[in-house]
Amino acid sequence: MTLEKARELLQTHITMGSGYNRQAARLVMAEVMREHGQGAVDQLIRDLGLDSKFDFKPGMKFTTPGR
Repeated sequence: MTLEKARELLQTHITMGSGYNRQAARLVMAEVMREHGQGAVDQLIRDLGLDSKFDFKPGMKFTTPGR
């Protein structure tokens, strides 16, 4: 997944803002972490304000279930 696509998906989940969207955002972040690393994850958290939207903090580790 490209960072641009991840940003687009995350912005959609922010707009909806439910608990289901928080979980979907976690899965997007896990994919970003796997493909692009912690730095990209932290940058998305800062750029999109995910700390206030979903309580994601820079330095958080995101993984997909079963991995």
